[in-house]
Amino acid sequence: MNDGHLTRRLLLGGIGSAAVAAGLCGCDSPTSNPPTPQLAGSPPFSPSRPTASPSTPGETSLRRKIASLLVVGFRGERLNDNDWIMNAVRDGLGGIILFDRDLQTNAPRNIRSPGQVTALVKTLRQASPGRLIVSIDQEGGQVSRLNPGNGFPTTRSQADIGAANSTPTTRAWAQGMVQSLTSIGVNLNYAPVVDLNLNPNNPAIAKLGRSFSADADVVVRNATEEIQIHRTAGVKTVLKHFPGSGSATGNTDFTVVDVTNTWHRRELEPFQRLINSGVAESVMAAHLLNKQLDPNRPASLSPAVVTDLLRGQLGWKGAVVSDDMQAVAISSKYGRDEAVAMAFEAGLDLLVFANQQVYDTKIVDETLDNVVDLVRKGRITEARIDQSVARVDTLRPRS
Repeated sequence: MNDGHLTRRLLLGGIGSAAVAAGLCGCDSPTSNPPTPQLAGSPPFSPSRPTASPSTPGETSLRRKIASLLVVGFRGERLNDNDWIMNAVRDGLGGIILFDRDLQTNAPRNIRSPGQVTALVKTLRQASPGRLIVSIDQEGGQVSRLNPGNGFPTTRSQADIGAANSTPTTRAWAQGMVQSLTSIGVNLNYAPVVDLNLNPNNPAIAKLGRSFSADADVVVRNATEEIQIHRTAGVKTVLKHFPGSGSATGNTDFTVVDVTNTWHRRELEPFQRLINSGVAESVMAAHLLNKQLDPNRPASLSPAVVTDLLRGQLGWKGAVVSDDMQAVAISSKYGRDEAVAMAFEAGLDLLVFANQQVYDTKIVDETLDNVVDLVRKGRITEARIDQSVARVDTLRPRS
């Protein structure tokens, strides 16, 4: 679990720590592609009190909209009424992300037992004035926040399921995971991984058994079954990591990873097929640098990748989710505020702050201040924020 430095490989695993998805219900039946949602005149939140002494009613509304686009991690197995995350949720925070262990302390973070985490989620949902996104990384195998160490069943990895490539096996596996999710109140799972398993030495994918297969047919078949089981239970899913990280040689949580010389266009195939079939509910953009697609920006911050490729060429109209906005691949080069600006410019909708690489209790207020300032200066328009509010609203639970 700690081999001298606690890496996301362990953090990702149910064996022991906490990485980010990196990472967002009313589930409709599949269509050829989710329709572009009508822009919301107001977000799905009505905070019970002002967020941060805004100067005008218009700014109050804007801050509420921006808050609804953030998912944030926090420490605590139980919460008091005056804890910062409770205040953020009451003020319209869009969602929270749960972890089994804390990266910095290696201590339990949010999940110690089924009863405890169920009570924690209930506390947060009751505090929210809207339809709170409760999210988690529950891929199966090593990447399982709910695991035997905290009282949940063992789950097989995607690699094991892909090797079996059996519809009954996949359905039973997915049903077991979903039962654990719904039992505690989770409504968004950062899964499935649809990266092709192209590099057997990939420390973030292959070495952790996170890919179904190097064969796109196997990936699409099993991902489809998994998503449909989630959908039936009212749990939304996230395809990751666009535009494909199966050929990578590093982990973006801890370093800048360049896949320019290893990435192949066939890595787009699972995303394209799942979008075309109407199965996809959201897509996560990776922090990988891929100069074949953008010579300067990582995929997650690239209009060429998110807007032109994913939305344009692949025809995706739904929500695009960030990987952890505090990942080293992003924070080391751009800093938090500039990365947020670039993320919205690129076309991302839901920004995830795991609060694992750093722990920042001011992350919500400071991000709201930053984005409001971006709107004031004209770098981002409020209409652009409204687009994301409408897309993210499709990921929220019905109640």
